[in-house]
Amino acid sequence: MLAGAALVAAGILASVFASRSGTPLLFVFLLLGMLAGEDGPGGIIFDDTRTAYLIGTIALGIILFDGGMRTKRENVRVVLWPGLVLATLGVIITAGIVAAFAVWLFDFGWLEGLLLGSIVGSTDAAAVLFLLGSSGLALKRRVGAVLELESGSNDPMAVFLTIILLEALLAGKTALDWPVLWEFAQQFSIGAAGGIIGGALMVWLINRLDLATALYPLLASALALLIFATATELGGSGFLAIYIAGLIMGNRQLQSAQNILRMHDGLAWLAQIGMFLILGLLVTPSELPAIAGMAILMSVVLIFVARPLAVFTCLLPFRFPWREQVYIAWVGLRGAVPIILGIFPLLAGLDNAKLFFNIAFFIVLVSLLVQGWSVASAARLLQLEVPPSTAPVHRFDLDIQGHWDFELLRYDLSASSPALNHDPGKLPLPEQTSVAAVVRDGRLESPHELQMLRSGDHIYVIASTRHVEFLNRMFIAPDSPHRLEEHRFFGDLVLDGSAGLQDVAVFYGLKLPPQLPEVTIADYLHGIFRKRPVVGDRLKLGRVELVVREVRNNRIFKAGLKFR
Repeated sequence: MLAGAALVAAGILASVFASRSGTPLLFVFLLLGMLAGEDGPGGIIFDDTRTAYLIGTIALGIILFDGGMRTKRENVRVVLWPGLVLATLGVIITAGIVAAFAVWLFDFGWLEGLLLGSIVGSTDAAAVLFLLGSSGLALKRRVGAVLELESGSNDPMAVFLTIILLEALLAGKTALDWPVLWEFAQQFSIGAAGGIIGGALMVWLINRLDLATALYPLLASALALLIFATATELGGSGFLAIYIAGLIMGNRQLQSAQNILRMHDGLAWLAQIGMFLILGLLVTPSELPAIAGMAILMSVVLIFVARPLAVFTCLLPFRFPWREQVYIAWVGLRGAVPIILGIFPLLAGLDNAKLFFNIAFFIVLVSLLVQGWSVASAARLLQLEVPPSTAPVHRFDLDIQGHWDFELLRYDLSASSPALNHDPGKLPLPEQTSVAAVVRDGRLESPHELQMLRSGDHIYVIASTRHVEFLNRMFIAPDSPHRLEEHRFFGDLVLDGSAGLQDVAVFYGLKLPPQLPEVTIADYLHGIFRKRPVVGDRLKLGRVELVVREVRNNRIFKAGLKFR
């Protein structure tokens, strides 16, 4: 208890240092585990691979479930096929390229090389989702959605390949048989079906129960792990099932939704800390220098050869802009999954099992240090940032039976808030929205008794979830870096998507392609961006740029006109 509590507390306190210094926090967790281990000052001897595997698997399931709940359906629609191709074919291509180098470098057989490639072949949802969130980045929706979907759904492919190759090696085979395809179909079909059915049942059950508020998040966690375990017992992919279940829950009207999300945010943090600390304890640092040279070379191959080739090949049919492809290739972060998969050969007693584990661990360290440290700077260099979205200070579920989308929102007004100096009782609010109260100088005031809102006021609003974005724009002042200020990013002119492109071109002197038919701005940009436009997409037309400013239901609603 003393050691465990001290390590978790140290990991949490280390997050302050990591955020200030820009150090990837997951690397700090691993480092703390190594320092507490047998070669560090902590001196804790831990070599229980089964316990490490169990803890890592449960933690990863919780992280995937939380990531699924926070992935929005509209983002998945934009990048469904690119994400799935990367999550399947991308892992296979990466594993194959890594295998070719491993056969040459370590004198492995092809199945052993493919096993190593499969272990390190998937990006890690925990690492990707955490580092993107903690860096404060607001990425172009298409890029962020691809990274989220790929990292959340490619673990099943890596697990499947690792298990299949392990079974083949233990059976003394030198090649894979055709039944592998049947096992692949079984794993993914059962996992997907289990996630869809299980997620729908979870929503149905939670919405019909009357429980103490604190029990809803606990029930959601228990049911999610039940879906994971059931899918695995039936021969499917538990990782895929729990991710899909979270995806379904996060995109349905759900009783106590904000409480569930808030608690799972803490659970996901605890899972991250515990998982990386345990994996740091499991490794023996004194064994790493002996393989450092070869492991660094494998890391270089993975980061600069295998990952880019896999991304460029998979995204070729979808015609992603080159900047987005480069960034997706770069943010192929490796995290806990390769280390957990590296435990599989140890559990199976395979020859060279320790070598597989140490190489996987070393590759994760290099990935977190090299790629993790540059997530934000690479996005700025490739111009993939967009102005960040805003959010209320707090959101509280009202839990009205049958109307679970109603929330109580709190906004703290600053000196530049758009709502300043307005009468709180006469604000142009959406339907079914009401200002409940204003707290001023520690006193609770009725909105109808105040003549205008002031800086420092705390305003509480009852609203439907679908109106939160509108209210954010009303009460929260834009707080973007200088380069992302709206007029600099989108331009000073706002154009309606339904405006005729020819009319705009004549008025502003735009250079359009010859013989262009009469189309609206929205239709023209939809064709240019292959019906997948996102905020921040831009098209140069002579001395100006058209910048996608607002998208609703996958249609361009507004565009900015920026003079270059």
